Amino acid sequence: MPRVRSTPLPEWDAQAYHRLGSPQHAWGRKVLARLLARLEGGETILDAGCGTGRVTAEILEQLPGARVVALDRSAEMIEVARQTLAPFGDRVRCLCGDLGSLDLDGEVDAVFSTATFHWVHDHPALFARLHRALRPGAHAWLVAQCGGGPNVERIHRRAAVHLAAPPFAPFFEGYADPWYFAMPEITRERLEAAGFVDVETDLEEAPTILSGAEEYGEFLGTVIFGRHLTRVPDAALRQRFIATMVEAGAHDDPPWSLDYWRLNMQGRRVR
Repeated sequence: MPRVRSTPLPEWDAQAYHRLGSPQHAWGRKVLARLLARLEGGETILDAGCGTGRVTAEILEQLPGARVVALDRSAEMIEVARQTLAPFGDRVRCLCGDLGSLDLDGEVDAVFSTATFHWVHDHPALFARLHRALRPGAHAWLVAQCGGGPNVERIHRRAAVHLAAPPFAPFFEGYADPWYFAMPEITRERLEAAGFVDVETDLEEAPTILSGAEEYGEFLGTVIFGRHLTRVPDAALRQRFIATMVEAGAHDDPPWSLDYWRLNMQGRRVR
């Protein structure tokens, strides 16, 4: 049985993420297509960072004989995922816990993940845990994607200027960004060091254009800077930050665009 621990982190607004996460959903479907091509159909699959379960549901729909362990460290995400995945009954088990401390030993046949690994700073330890979680075999694949390289670099640089100045600076003294965007070369080395074979990694540009100022502002406040904004206790200041970012986003080319880059990876456990 999966054993997980979880340490407190600022919670996601899971309902808003479920509504706003169309870019992540689209990326997830592409990753899922790569996974499906490597499976037979009766496997137990770990969805490592399942979010609200939108892509998890597609795994279960497309593999009627499969079972899924759906894991996310956000209690709010897991609550929405349970609702999303309820129609699949006992074919899916939802777990709230920290992927960085997941303790599985050959208990799943495949690992799927999208838009999650960049929230984990220690990738060597993460890959070692995921390798140990897999049962060795011809179809024991890890197929995943996360933010990588210069992911949303323009947006982050813009935000850093504002957060380093009054009135925001006092709230961010000693603060470290919660994400880590690795490059494909070091990711390949780390996967191979963890014991994976047939490793492939690459970096994919994925520019995303939102519909307008309202969606852009809500997306920034929920998906990209949600954890940052939990450090700002004043609602008016949080709104001021988002308004400033939205105003700048109106002048990007094209407006309301996000400079996303995705790090693709795959590897197999054979022993």
